[in-house]
Amino acid sequence: MHIARNDVPTKIKIPGATARQILDFGDATGYGKIAGEYFSLGAGTDIAPLLKGLEDDLCQSPHWGYLMQGEVTVTYKDGTEETVAGGDLFYWPPGHTVRVGKDAEIILFSPQVEHCAVVHHLQKQLGS
Repeated sequence: MHIARNDVPTKIKIPGATARQILDFGDATGYGKIAGEYFSLGAGTDIAPLLKGLEDDLCQSPHWGYLMQGEVTVTYKDGTEETVAGGDLFYWPPGHTVRVGKDAEIILFSPQVEHCAVVHHLQKQLGS
């Protein structure tokens, strides 16, 4: 699920301030502490090969975030894809992979236990 900033409903608009809010933007039920993350990914990056060995060979952590710039395509377990562009808010449920179409700067909020497991797996795959 993703949404462009201007498509998020305006709740308050006064001179000098605009507040936008979208409800039901993912579900954090059952997750503990959240990690704040910043990713810089170059065009052509495809993490699918690095996810081999995880459940369904996919990232099993949900993410809420904001794509500051660039373009990222997310592929889900069922094969559906969606492309997120700079300025979009997004929610990626567990069971996905990511490839980068244009250099991307991403802010993520992820359950730290689940996403640390994925990051550690990626580090092992990269030999670091």
